[in-house]
Amino acid sequence: MRKLTAAACLFGAMVLPVHAAQAAEVAVLDWRAALMNTQSAQTSLSQLEGQIGGQQREAQSLGNELQQLQERLQRDGETMAQSERDSLIAELQQKGSRFEQLRREVIQAQQRSEQQFLESAEAKLEQAVEQVLERHNIDVLVEPQGVLHSSVDLPNVTEEVTQIFNSM
Repeated sequence: MRKLTAAACLFGAMVLPVHAAQAAEVAVLDWRAALMNTQSAQTSLSQLEGQIGGQQREAQSLGNELQQLQERLQRDGETMAQSERDSLIAELQQKGSRFEQLRREVIQAQQRSEQQFLESAEAKLEQAVEQVLERHNIDVLVEPQGVLHSSVDLPNVTEEVTQIFNSM
């Protein structure tokens, strides 16, 4: 009799958590998309473009020039005079160095801007998420990339989080 009672308790202990997990309200949130679609993010991106747009255009131009110089060196390098080839190689190195410098500066500016935006937006994002969780009685919130399989379509609250964030 004790074994049967113990087995029933063990079975009940295993079934109840599974049943409770099945009853939980689960939703999906792509928090990156929610943030990037906000008015604040769009403003931040516009400001960043204003700050580094010139550098990006210069890097693009230098990239095109480097490609043309490399093609010329490959195409005509063997028939060029040594001094002309040396001059072309020196120009490639100089423009390549400037290109790399611009690339690093742009990447650093993007990273700084992103970090500043995330720090300033974190509290508002948390508030928006909390409102959505309460409004829909959500117990479990997962990222879309974290869902390996679901036999049902999980509600996606990403757009709603963005709307609430924008209204704050």
